[in-house]
Amino acid sequence: MTTPLFLIWFEPHHAIAGVAIVHGAHNAMKSRMLRQHIDGDALRRFGWALLIGALMGALLQSVIPPDPLLLLVGIALIVLPVLKISESWTSIRLPEAEDRLGGLGSGFLGGLTGHQGALRAMFLKQRLPDKSEYAATAAVLALVVDATRIPIYLWNDRTVLTVDVWLLGGFVIAALIGAQIGRIWLEKWKSDDIQKGIMVGLVLSGMLYVREALLALSLT
Repeated sequence: MTTPLFLIWFEPHHAIAGVAIVHGAHNAMKSRMLRQHIDGDALRRFGWALLIGALMGALLQSVIPPDPLLLLVGIALIVLPVLKISESWTSIRLPEAEDRLGGLGSGFLGGLTGHQGALRAMFLKQRLPDKSEYAATAAVLALVVDATRIPIYLWNDRTVLTVDVWLLGGFVIAALIGAQIGRIWLEKWKSDDIQKGIMVGLVLSGMLYVREALLALSLT
């Protein structure tokens, strides 16, 4: 949900970098709070492939022009929330040997557009049915992607750290507060309607970005 908000103020490369910083702060806090629930086997299966995928995606992101990148973000915002809403596809239990493929693909999407959760869920959710274990392990895996892509983003362009610093700081603080609230509500929170409403908003945002990107590309 943070990506469409950042795109109000930043061009796509800067928006993805800013969201990565917020995302990383949130996942670091959540990983620390839920560390006793982390599943070590899942980390070993996914972690190295996630890192390689994130590295590849972030390097590719740095060379893609803004309009094609906006198109990719728009497509991700349309396709991945639809998969998240329907989640029946996450009941497909793939062989554990394919975890490296899921890690590589999830990391690549995370590095390229910042959207990694839906693909990761396909490989992780059925392995970890316990909500606390899933939340804790997913947070660490997401942090692996964030720790890989953020230095690459900032190496190529540090503008996000110098423009609208207060805005970025506000988002980081909100993410940390959200992690604290999420820990309290993790076991009893049933937010299907709210989540679906957010997903619909993401899909509409994605459609807008696809339209804007295609218009811009048609004029070049």
